[in-house]
Amino acid sequence: MPKESVAPDKIDALARDAALAADVKVKDKAQRTIRELASGQGIFVSSIQGLYEAAGKEMYSGITVPAMNIRGITYYVARAVFRAALKNKVGAFIFEIARSEMGYTGQRPGEYAACVLAAAIREGFEGPVFLQGDHYQVNHSKYSSEPDKELNAIKELIRESVAAGFLNIDIDASTIVDLSKKTLDEQQEKNCVVTAEMTKFIRSIEPKGVTVSVGGEIGEVGKRNSTVEDLRAFMSGYLKRLGPNIKGISKISVQTGTTHGGVVLPDGSIANVEIDFKTLKELSKLAREEYGMCGAVQHGASTLPDEAFHHFPQVGAGEVHLATGFQNIIYESKYFPKELMDRINRHISDKYANERKQGETEEQFLYKNRKRAFGDFKAEMWNIPESNLKGLSDELEGRFSLLFQKLNVIGTRDLVSKFVVK
Repeated sequence: MPKESVAPDKIDALARDAALAADVKVKDKAQRTIRELASGQGIFVSSIQGLYEAAGKEMYSGITVPAMNIRGITYYVARAVFRAALKNKVGAFIFEIARSEMGYTGQRPGEYAACVLAAAIREGFEGPVFLQGDHYQVNHSKYSSEPDKELNAIKELIRESVAAGFLNIDIDASTIVDLSKKTLDEQQEKNCVVTAEMTKFIRSIEPKGVTVSVGGEIGEVGKRNSTVEDLRAFMSGYLKRLGPNIKGISKISVQTGTTHGGVVLPDGSIANVEIDFKTLKELSKLAREEYGMCGAVQHGASTLPDEAFHHFPQVGAGEVHLATGFQNIIYESKYFPKELMDRINRHISDKYANERKQGETEEQFLYKNRKRAFGDFKAEMWNIPESNLKGLSDELEGRFSLLFQKLNVIGTRDLVSKFVVK
């Protein structure tokens, strides 16, 4: 049966309502309508589990899947992703948003999913769309004082996310790894317990016939680099607590030298970072060969220099997470209205003054906090003139195409079709 075309103006209006409508009923209806239209266009949310299991069986290699966090004007940025994907026949790519980002960008899972699916419809994409909950992270202080309350909050977010079509969830309990303990097993114990508990919860609510791809994390990004011994200690404790009949994680996030957002220098520029690719290679190899995972996951990579990215597929990294670099393109583009940027800077200086650190320059302070403007100025960004949005979108499309090439995911549509179940 032929697909019924969707008028561009209609999908534009639905995406706007899905993100901005003040009336909750209007917002919810727009999100439901987008999901229904996407299904009619051959677009479906999916788990990347099958692809990652194939990597764990060495049925393919030399590919690092980009997982992209979109913090604002999500519909327009996602359209740029899909254009780059269609142009380069890319199937292996993920849209994700972190627990923390949902707060400061004002995007709940249902809204984020609807904006991405609307973008897929608008650009004529067909096939699986991978939505991922990134860093569903245990807050250390909240866990220390009220552990059950904190874990229940994460479970409720997982439930909401899976219902919205997020069939890929990254659990991050690396925040409760205790490096003061003597042995690696003791250091990773709480991480093992919580990640196993969350895995079991996900398995209990996943849709029939679907295996949600679950990720774990052994090293908090920005802290001490992970080791092979850390990974073995974590997996030993995790699998023991998970039990033999429950499918475990498909990937493991590690720390190899990066920091989320990059290290900001006094002039606002980003310091060069040395990634320990040797360790990343060892961890990825171990993850595949001993535990059947796709490999290790690299976080905090989007602000790395271009010449770094081709190393990820070379060393067997299964997935790389990219966020701040796209934010920087938006804010630093000649197409981003200067008047709006000036208002944002004044707003940040005023509203978040208590976030200033001792000895921090104005440039460092603004750089670290401007991510919050995606929520505070959400409507204003959606209302940037159409010509400016097109310019921004074109710049981002070029960036996505470059990353797809560097990470060796060009031409992966057939590979995804082979291993991913609808």
